[in-house]
Amino acid sequence: SNKCSVIESDSIAATATALPHRQIIATADLCDDFITSPDRLSVVNPSPRFYNYGRITSFFGKIYTIRCFESNPLVRKTLSQPGNGQVLVVDGGASQRVAILGDELAKLAHDNNWAGVIINGCIRDSKAIGMMDVGVKALGTHPLKSIKNHEGEGGVIVSFSGVEFIRGHWLYSDEDGIIVSKVQLHTSS
Repeated sequence: SNKCSVIESDSIAATATALPHRQIIATADLCDDFITSPDRLSVVNPSPRFYNYGRITSFFGKIYTIRCFESNPLVRKTLSQPGNGQVLVVDGGASQRVAILGDELAKLAHDNNWAGVIINGCIRDSKAIGMMDVGVKALGTHPLKSIKNHEGEGGVIVSFSGVEFIRGHWLYSDEDGIIVSKVQLHTSS
């Protein structure tokens, strides 16, 4: 069948009703249900590895994208706006020299109803972010904050780890990986 498994953990069951993007949808089950060939669904290449940093490790939503390199003003501006359950995908050029997101921006993501943030680069304040009910995945950590000398580009197609991330497509993330689809794969509860 083409039904997706939707499992609510005890820790987030109370918020899942109010925030549907907080349901746990297993990426492995989505792959089983929807991939008949690798071209049907995009699976983020597991190398380099994206690590979970937020307390929420399973999240999904429509994609909004930002391309920026070692400068994050547009990330702050975007996370300051209502997320409506979207996932912010930030292509930081895989930089390992600065952090694109810290605890203040992760708190904005939580407070403004973003389902999660994927950073193709580094974060900082990982201990504080680990205590927040927000999904955050990144390549690693770095204590140095980003520079603020250029805005970046929002809503553009970004590509990394073998996948194109397109505004309005769907992203599903959990401990097993990240998958992207042109269409919603889960059934609404």
